[in-house]
Amino acid sequence: MTARPPSRPTTPDTAPAPGATDDSAAGRSGRAATPRPPGGDSAVAARGTFAGPAAGSATGPARTRPSAPREAAAPGRAAAPAGSSSGAPAGPSSGAAPGTAGHGVRSAVPLSDEDRGRLLGGAHHDPHGLLGAHPVRGGLLIRVLRPCAKGVTVLAKGLRATLPAEGDGLFAGVLPLRTVPDYELLVDYGDNAVRMPDPYRFLPALGELDLHLLGEGRHEELWQALGARIMEHQGVRGTRFTVWAPNAQGVRVVGDFNYWDGTGHPMRSLGSSGVWELFLPGIGEGELYKFEITRPDGSRTVRADPMARRTECPPANASVVDASHYRWTDADWMARRGERPVHEAPFSVYEVHLPSWRPGLTYRQLAAQLPGYVKDLGFTHVEFMPVSEHPFGGSWGYQVTGFYAPTARMGTPDDLRFLIDALHRAGIGVLMDWVPAHFPRDDWALAEFDGRPLYEPQDPARAAHPDWGTLEFDYGRTEVRNFLVANAVYWCEEFHIDGLRVDAVASMLYLDYSREDGGWTPNVHGGRENLDAVAFLQEMNATVYRRCPGVVTIAEESTAWDGVTRATHHVGPGGFGGLGFGLKWNMGWMHDSLGYVSKEPVHRKYHHGEMTFSMIYAYSENYVLPISHDEVVHGKRALVSKMPGDWWQQRANHRAYLGFMWAHPGKQLLFMGQEFAQGAEWAESHGPDWWLLDPSYEAEPEHRGVRDLVRELNRRYAVTPALWERDTDPAGFSWIDGGASEDNVFSFLRFGADGSPLISVTNFSPVVRHAYRLGVPGTVPAWREVLNTDDARYGGSGITNPGPLTTEATPWNGRTTSVSTVLPPLATLWLRPS
Repeated sequence: MTARPPSRPTTPDTAPAPGATDDSAAGRSGRAATPRPPGGDSAVAARGTFAGPAAGSATGPARTRPSAPREAAAPGRAAAPAGSSSGAPAGPSSGAAPGTAGHGVRSAVPLSDEDRGRLLGGAHHDPHGLLGAHPVRGGLLIRVLRPCAKGVTVLAKGLRATLPAEGDGLFAGVLPLRTVPDYELLVDYGDNAVRMPDPYRFLPALGELDLHLLGEGRHEELWQALGARIMEHQGVRGTRFTVWAPNAQGVRVVGDFNYWDGTGHPMRSLGSSGVWELFLPGIGEGELYKFEITRPDGSRTVRADPMARRTECPPANASVVDASHYRWTDADWMARRGERPVHEAPFSVYEVHLPSWRPGLTYRQLAAQLPGYVKDLGFTHVEFMPVSEHPFGGSWGYQVTGFYAPTARMGTPDDLRFLIDALHRAGIGVLMDWVPAHFPRDDWALAEFDGRPLYEPQDPARAAHPDWGTLEFDYGRTEVRNFLVANAVYWCEEFHIDGLRVDAVASMLYLDYSREDGGWTPNVHGGRENLDAVAFLQEMNATVYRRCPGVVTIAEESTAWDGVTRATHHVGPGGFGGLGFGLKWNMGWMHDSLGYVSKEPVHRKYHHGEMTFSMIYAYSENYVLPISHDEVVHGKRALVSKMPGDWWQQRANHRAYLGFMWAHPGKQLLFMGQEFAQGAEWAESHGPDWWLLDPSYEAEPEHRGVRDLVRELNRRYAVTPALWERDTDPAGFSWIDGGASEDNVFSFLRFGADGSPLISVTNFSPVVRHAYRLGVPGTVPAWREVLNTDDARYGGSGITNPGPLTTEATPWNGRTTSVSTVLPPLATLWLRPS
């Protein structure tokens, strides 16, 4: 239960606290440095109010705060207005002379000037050593720091003692007690009083095992130890705040509950761990907070919680106290998802930017539409572009400030859980883009978090990411590596994510990535490999696979690094163990194949090798074939718009390319909008052009036909083990003719684990090829056409092979038997045994 002043100045004219820097005074972005008037925040107004004194009350020198902070009331007890018959009378004026408090309370020995200055200045490492209850000669010393209070009374069973004021919001007295009672405080703000437990009477709420694991960098459930955690501690309900800030002189919690003035809520340092901790009774869900950090140079900075599990909606950036209440209904999915290794299973991915897929929809509204759409199209998985909190929507989520918080743009963390649960109930796996390669420089987030480089390397040149104006992580620091490894586990365990696609792996692996000669420092062996990043990726993959059965990790790695999908304990020719990923994006295939299809058909014969080169290295890694968001933005044009020719030829090329892609060894990924041949580039401001599928649009059948083809590709793919069962086995593939460059034709066989075959043949020329002969296995007497991208249903010309294609004893393509087919223009055929 909480309370706040009902009557406060609406236009405070006081200055920020002495010594405060610009960012410490501002509190958090988008908010004034001074407290807000009542009613300025509906969430705040709903929590109740209490009265407080005007600035410059008799508690000592005039304070810069215009009114009292809202305190947490004792559990189960309402705030008691001063003079109320139901509450205790307010304490004496804070200007009372020492020793006149009565009830046997004696004045305390004053704090030293050093301790007093450090405590009030937010630079004390042990406020619990000064505040709270402490046995002293002749009794029990209780000292309280309550800025803006006029008086403080200690309440316990059989005890009521008013503490003398020491000025600056400090109250202290020696009570004639031998032991520390279970006491509370009655804090008088003039026209209102608040009854509350003393935050400084509690022992640390973080255990020794947690601190040991933090120090070792092995806390795999880091989110349980750091951040804001609602809990019951020593019989009292509240929130434990913890933050890692080893370079700080002091840390204070600021939030709505103290009007963004942390003077009364300094945190204690937990020894050499670098962790600061404070348990605040009565603080619960929905409270906004940040950490006010006193830097080594004495200046202050106000930072969002790196471990926050919920945030405000950007551009506001405060952290939010949160606890999940979601009850999952996907137990069957979770139990079954690891039954078949992913590289031996169907894996067809629909990539989605959630904020723009259907602009304006919340997570829960998306749950009513996205699962049905993806299931209807037959994709096995959906991949979310980053959902971690990020300040700038135009970054698409790739510049993360809240690594443990889903973006608040579409709802709460439990709302995201609801969406993922709905996808699982529909039989659809959920992958998530994860960005451990870099973070933005926002001065309220991770950059120089406690006044010195902390999450980033000490060397500014090494810390700066040369491409994106961001900062790289210091993978050599155990706590930073722990932060990231635990984050990967967090999304898989807390949100039931089925896979992590790790962004920008190449930029992590190489010390000279995008750097000129002389702009980087070699590793200890004189090489260009970032050994710390290698160790981090190996640890992350090993930890995720050990803890989260059925989860797959996928690397976006654009170089020929050896062993991206090799086990971490298998050392390759370069001397490194594998990175341990399950799959890797085949960026080479993507660039080569898109380069080929963008050429006019008359020129394609000169680029034939760009389509066959991928088979030279197809089994060096476990690959995904990605046509992702990166290929349809920034002037690269949408997939259909890359194709040459008129509109009919562009769509025919588009369909033929998809048919070739689905048959090629490797898994598939297609970005939203490409499934219905959207002609415009994607823009996060408006998302896919759904109007192209409006029946009132004249060309709607042409776009719907492409989407119908994608549905049929996925349907056929799912029931044809030859297309996925041996994706990583060279025995699962055989060229029929990979050298027909003059014809612009590619033909090959795929085989399932039982030897069952499928023929894929693609004609990338705009002419019909009659009686086109293909060498085939003699064990199959006849073949039938099971997919034809030129089918009239998909917007094609309707040239098909309607009857069985009989195997003939005519040697061709190095085989003793063959079939004669008709190849439609700009089309892909799939043939199965008849």
